[in-house]
Amino acid sequence: MAPPNANSRRHCPSSISKDTIVNWLQTTILVSPDQLLRFALALCLALALGLGVALVYRYTHRGLNYESSFVSTLALLAPIVCLVMFFIQGDLVLSLGLVGSLSIIRFRTPIKDTRDMVYLFWSIVVGLGCGTMFWLYSILASLFIAVALVIFNLVKYGRQVHAEYILIIAGGLPADYASIEQLINQADALVQLRSHEMEGQTWERTYEFRFSRQQEQAIHHLATVLQQLPGIHKVSLLTPQLTLPM
Repeated sequence: MAPPNANSRRHCPSSISKDTIVNWLQTTILVSPDQLLRFALALCLALALGLGVALVYRYTHRGLNYESSFVSTLALLAPIVCLVMFFIQGDLVLSLGLVGSLSIIRFRTPIKDTRDMVYLFWSIVVGLGCGTMFWLYSILASLFIAVALVIFNLVKYGRQVHAEYILIIAGGLPADYASIEQLINQADALVQLRSHEMEGQTWERTYEFRFSRQQEQAIHHLATVLQQLPGIHKVSLLTPQLTLPM
């Protein structure tokens, strides 16, 4: 049997043509300049708005649980979410894969302040808006939220009208309870005895005070006067708030 002609092998149609390779490169690797420009602008805008979220958080934060790492998280979360939205682009398979990958992540650090959840959600929404090309809405909404948070911080919105304190008095027997009650009743505040404990020759009383903000210094004067009474070993003043305002 004669071997096949070399010319016939040379002119056999290839399974992958040049046009197929070019089309594959254009659809998978190569992007148009317009798409690349929109991608870069969206990431830059998301980063700028994320930095704005972090700046507002630093300005309005009150308390002792401030963490610089959380500020960096707020700034970087927006461009990361924006990048995710570019990857999805309405693809159902990619969106399901994203949900599966997020289910693996476990947030081991609990949020100490409920206000931090507002800033986290704000940064995520900014990334979603920039990734879906709703740039104007993202900017206007961020400005509105920033102004609202700054106003709430300046007027101290949500702060209690009254100042609450817990006064703990400890001493030894015999105890002059009459003098203690007389000094406490002189304070212009709502007072309630919470507990009275005795152990051996010692005793301890716990009072709850509610002062107005204008008379908040009176509790400190009362603690000083009680400390000078005979038989008083210790006077402790506590605040029931979990987060101390700065």
